[in-house]
Amino acid sequence: MVSFKTSVFILALHLLEGALSNSLIQLNNNGYEGVVIAIDPDVPEDEALIQQIKDMVTQASPYLFEATEKRFYFKNVNILIPENWKTKPEYVRPKLETYKNADILVAEPNTPGNDEPYTEQIRKCGEKGERIYFTPDFLAGKKLLEYGPQGRAFVHEWAHLRWGVFNEYNNDQKFYLSEGKNKAVKCSGAITGKNLVRKCQGGSCITKTCRPDRVTGQYEKECEFIPEKQQTEEASIMFAQSIDSVVEFCTEQNHNKEAPNMQNQKCNLRSTWEVIRDSEDYKKTTPMNTQPPEPTFSLLQIGQRIVCLVLDKSGSMLTGDRLNRLKQAGQLFLLQTVEQGSWVGMVAFDSAAYVKSELIQIRSSTDRDVLIRSLPTAASGGTSICSGLRSAFTVIKKKYPTDGSEIVLLTDGEDNTISGCFNKVRQSGAIIHTVALGPSAAGGLEKLSEMTGGLQTYASDQVQNNGLIDAFGALSSGNGALSQHSVQLESKGWTLQNSQWMNGTVIVDSTVGNDTLFLITWTKKTPQILLWDPSGKKQDGFLLDAQTKMAYLQIPGTAKVGIWHYSLQASSQILTLSVTSRPSSATLPPVTVTCKMNKDTGKFPSPMIVYANIHQGAVPIVRANVTALIESANGKTINLELLDNGAGADATKNDGVYSRYFTAYDANGRYSLKVWALGGINAARQTVIPQQNGVMYIRGWTENGEVKWNPPRPENNKNDLQGKQVCFSRTSSGGSFVASSVPVAPIPDLFPPCQITDLEAEIQGDKLINLTWTAPGDDYDYGRAHKYIIRISTSILDLRDKFDSSLQVNTTDLIPKDANSKEVFVFKPENITFENGTDLFIAVQAVDKVNLKSEISNIARVSLFIPPQAPPETPRPSVPCPDISINTTIPGIHILKIMWKWIGELHLSVGSN
Repeated sequence: MVSFKTSVFILALHLLEGALSNSLIQLNNNGYEGVVIAIDPDVPEDEALIQQIKDMVTQASPYLFEATEKRFYFKNVNILIPENWKTKPEYVRPKLETYKNADILVAEPNTPGNDEPYTEQIRKCGEKGERIYFTPDFLAGKKLLEYGPQGRAFVHEWAHLRWGVFNEYNNDQKFYLSEGKNKAVKCSGAITGKNLVRKCQGGSCITKTCRPDRVTGQYEKECEFIPEKQQTEEASIMFAQSIDSVVEFCTEQNHNKEAPNMQNQKCNLRSTWEVIRDSEDYKKTTPMNTQPPEPTFSLLQIGQRIVCLVLDKSGSMLTGDRLNRLKQAGQLFLLQTVEQGSWVGMVAFDSAAYVKSELIQIRSSTDRDVLIRSLPTAASGGTSICSGLRSAFTVIKKKYPTDGSEIVLLTDGEDNTISGCFNKVRQSGAIIHTVALGPSAAGGLEKLSEMTGGLQTYASDQVQNNGLIDAFGALSSGNGALSQHSVQLESKGWTLQNSQWMNGTVIVDSTVGNDTLFLITWTKKTPQILLWDPSGKKQDGFLLDAQTKMAYLQIPGTAKVGIWHYSLQASSQILTLSVTSRPSSATLPPVTVTCKMNKDTGKFPSPMIVYANIHQGAVPIVRANVTALIESANGKTINLELLDNGAGADATKNDGVYSRYFTAYDANGRYSLKVWALGGINAARQTVIPQQNGVMYIRGWTENGEVKWNPPRPENNKNDLQGKQVCFSRTSSGGSFVASSVPVAPIPDLFPPCQITDLEAEIQGDKLINLTWTAPGDDYDYGRAHKYIIRISTSILDLRDKFDSSLQVNTTDLIPKDANSKEVFVFKPENITFENGTDLFIAVQAVDKVNLKSEISNIARVSLFIPPQAPPETPRPSVPCPDISINTTIPGIHILKIMWKWIGELHLSVGSN
């Protein structure tokens, strides 16, 4: 018989199934509701910007409606206005809407003048994107010639964000060879235009027709496809929605499957409309019979942060020193994490609730100390989560509405009545962050976070993993200036024996250093603590709290930039170290690390994916050492190196997003995620940002036979931050996820190698084909595959749809390397016609030791071009002519000698008189 506790947990899993997303968007009767467009706090106040946002959405809605065959439109949009803008009566306080869960962000461009709209996409084809980015100048209509009308551009970006489709153009390769001829990368192929080169020198420019290289047959790199201004073709929005006639997405019938663009590479040659048609949005809607209403808008202004801690003090909190660990983590939150100016209250609960502190505004260290003294010190009784929540709502309502307030709920106990306050929570408009402590925390806990857009975290009883402190350290505001947010530099733990010393370092980089805090905890006896700043000066003044078993040191002013050294000594106990800081400047963006899983539930044997996003402002940080620590419900920790190599789980190389598959399930229940990131001598700011998923920059238009050029597209590598080495250390908590259907050990091998996504091919030598790709593993991107199957075809669709019957290449000598290694294989096509103008398509499949096969790779292509032989030169008759010399006797004038050697060849020489 299944226990009631297990039933509740299974119900919670069912409620939480699906991709992890903070978005509040709902599709209701064909209309999108709850869209959040946030104006960045650094954007100068301009009321006109609000109207421009409204105009863009209003223009986009009917365009979206017609493009999707009358299925979708924008119904309601929330515009999030910065706290530092003037207040107005029509601005109301947000509920669940925050900068963290905004779908669209309006921000100043990272590179001045580069106003390209784009969408951050880190997932696979058909999966939702992260966020759309617009600039104020784009919304003001200052880039109409380059990007087209704002409403149309919004629909292009919406398709990236909502349905996971990709661009049908390619800035890195604008033309490709097909049957020996150059074709523009476009969709559909019926879009008309000219292939032109514009060359400028000394203030004058000339336009020429593109010409193929005599050796390669390919157009020169500067060649551009310049579309006709007047068109009749209606597709495709993901190529160039700025063309007036374009009102549709490419379909299976008109999709250009050969074009080397991201849509074909990521989506297995499927058209954008095929991907949209497979979406959940499409499946749960039918076309409307009437025109949709215009969108409505809500104007929301960020206010002061309001937080109430709701802390479990039931009898089970005595297990494993949990109550004391709560006090340690609570002190970190109150000392450091919660921002100055915030309002904070506190409620403790067992089978009833107790108000420990009414709301207090944090203006000084005194206010923080008052709250710290309110943390619970004794534990007993049962667990009533709803009692704690109701009491918190009452505390908040004494000063403010609960809309937009936050509750931090920690519990370690079972509570079968938690669903009894779900409706109350929904109605409150409050955001609930949950901390599940230990293996028995209530099964429905995550539902509270999921329904309110809060963070869900899990901390085990393994003290050395520092999970509880990490969970509270991750609770910075979802709003407000980034310069006020707490940044975690380090989080480590050790079990020391026999008076062992633990020595280590922490990097304080130039982007942080204000309000820096070193926090040490222990389990038995006060350890010896030594700390030196980068100049070698010993730091004294740690404040010891022997009862709570912790000590901390706040560095006055701005901490010195460089490497800080510490040494900790103890015997037979566990020590932890946490280091936090704040940005050093309001104008210099800090290096930030955020991490998460791709879903909040994992069902064996479906793999999970870990993502860590490392940026400074909008600039990616590349070549950092990034490690994910995933702790299971039974306390086992897996260390996983994350990679930004554009292979396996990683969508794009060198975009600052580091990824990896996770398959090492070992138990059902909650898992926690933490990421360590270290930037050393190899880490740097990316100098050239990879092509973004956004609207195509139109280089020019052809109208009535005349070419009208736009300015060159701004490059992304002009920023002063870029290209510089950066040393830093960061720790980030990625919350928790829940695993189910994990069998008892031994775990069966049900994981195939991951799909190869970066296969490339080129012709070399005498019809030899050189292939390169990143090696997959035995289990997705871990281990080593057993063998490869390589097949070729002259038909791209036959290779995709009939891979197993396509011609196989002999790979006897090809032995797979370890996952994430570079593979190179050279072969000569046999038993297939391969002559001048032949297009050959190649795909690879990996096979593991139990014969599980990967998905077919992306399809690479080569086009054989044999340069035409130049006709032999016919010798011309030699007709010698006498030399002619012209001399002058005028002093200072040079002698000009003209010598006719052969007919048609004139040689000039100049000499001195």
